[in-house]
Parts: sequence; C-alpha cells; structure tokens
Amino acid sequence: MSSTALKAETGLPSDLIANGKVLSAAPHRMGRLVPTDPGIGLEAIRSLYEEHGYVWLKGFLKRSDVLEFRGWVFSHLAAAGLIEEGSDPILGLAASQSPEKSQVDRILMSLVRSVAFEGFCTQPQLARFMDAFLSGISYLHKRKIMRFTLPGTTTATPAHYDLVYLRGGTSRLVTAWIPIGDTPVDMGGLVYLEGSHAIGSRMEDEFARKSLGLSAEEKISAFNRNMTEGGWVSKDLPDMAERFDTRWLVADYEAGDVVLHSPYMIHAATTNQSAANLIRLSTDIRYQNVEDEIDARWSNHWSLGDML
Repeated sequence: MSSTALKAETGLPSDLIANGKVLSAAPHRMGRLVPTDPGIGLEAIRSLYEEHGYVWLKGFLKRSDVLEFRGWVFSHLAAAGLIEEGSDPILGLAASQSPEKSQVDRILMSLVRSVAFEGFCTQPQLARFMDAFLSGISYLHKRKIMRFTLPGTTTATPAHYDLVYLRGGTSRLVTAWIPIGDTPVDMGGLVYLEGSHAIGSRMEDEFARKSLGLSAEEKISAFNRNMTEGGWVSKDLPDMAERFDTRWLVADYEAGDVVLHSPYMIHAATTNQSAANLIRLSTDIRYQNVEDEIDARWSNHWSLGDML
C-alpha cells in the first residue's frame, strides 16, 4: 500500500518520521493507540493497563486548565523569542527567527521549579486517582520533565523504556505523559510499540544477567557498558517493529488527555511536522507507592544534562 493510500484507507499518517526513518514505509507496522473513557472505573482501567502496558485516559483533565497552563508556559518563553511576537501564547506558534537557546534553557529550568508547574502536576483529581491506582499513598518524583519541540526539529527521542533511568528504586512505577495542548500525530507526540511491556521486561532481565559483575553504581546507570547509547533501545523505529513483529501505535492527543504507561513499555517520539508551525509541549512525570524504595537520583529537580 502506498503512503497516500495508507492515509486514505486507514487514516494513519503517510509521512510520519522519527530520526530520519519513515514509519509508513511498512504500513502494516503501524496502528492506532486505543483511548479509554476514564468513567469505566478504576478496576477496568487497571486491567487495561496491565494487559496493554498503557492506558490513554481521554479528557481526564479539564481542557481549559491545560490550555491555560500552556499559555502561561509560552508567555514566559516568549521573552527568549520562542514564539511569534504578538501571537496568542496558548497557540504556541513558533517564531520565524531562531530563539536565544541559552535564554530559553534558563527560563525552562525556572519553569520546572515553579509553584505553577508543581500545581499542574499535583492537581487534586490526578493525585486522588494515582492514590487509588497505586493502592496506597502515591509519591510523585521531584524530577519532573517538561519538554517542547519546535516544528522541523530533525531529532526525536529514540525508543526506550523508562526503568532504564530509574533502576535505583522500585520497578513498580507508573509514568504519566501529559500533552500540554492538542497534539495531533503530525506534531510528534509519543508513539508506543504494541505489546512491548513484555519485551522491555525481557530486556531488563537480560541486562540483570549481564550485569552481575558491575558495581552497584554502574548497575543503575543508563550509560553503563551493557547498555546501548544513552539507554536507548533503538533509533530505528521501523526496524524495531519488524524485528519484534509488532506495530507502532500513534494517536491524535488533545488537551486534557493523560497517558499512563508501564516502566517496561517501549515508546518514542516522532518529528514535529506541524503544518501550522505549532510547538509541541508536554510533561512526563513518574509515580510510585510511597512505601516502595525511591530512586534518590530523582529527588532533585530536572536539569538539562543531568544524565538521567
């Protein structure tokens, strides 16, 4: 099937790119992430999460609150020239000129340390749900990541599973990925390798066997001698889908959506190809039961280049 026919017949994107590789080169290796109505109840949500390694909670957060926060973030980053001058910050319209990178980085690091960002990540509805989902008092890691991706950025986050970066604590973790604004497929939201929570678990078992001779410090590092570069599983997403005989699942996310995924679930990002020249903005935060062992490396704010 040609890429044009793929989009016409299935609604799947015809030119989705990740690190220079076109996912639609093998159309049978692509599919759609399945959304879940948060109203189906906790046990049904937990069952879907355990079966599929993820659950995409549609409209879980109040849309207007998410959009308001998006506008707040970009109103501050506007000082570094990130968005088009005079445009509505909620749009996240990329500036025609390159922004001042050092200033952007400085402002971003200030934002992730702000009361406003903390409040966004700890809003009562989400906190109560995670308490119930984790069957106890939930702990939110202090290291909370907020990312933006400009249209046309050539590199994207390669395929990985999160436990690689959190081995210093419990493996009973849950990642919440929250798109801060509407994020259709062409803006480069997360894609998930179908059924890969089982693949990631097998990879982690293999790593443990290979690492018996490593020091305690090296065992928890994503940059040790038994890992691929930076802890990535692969930068070649089409090859991965073929190698594991599975599919990459894509989605049109909306403001208010929350995706929960297993620490073993393999996922990646794709290139932001927004025709409207919009910036993708998202946060990924990690939860666990407070009674479980906590990775001390995640007890500090996220900093660029912190090697986690």
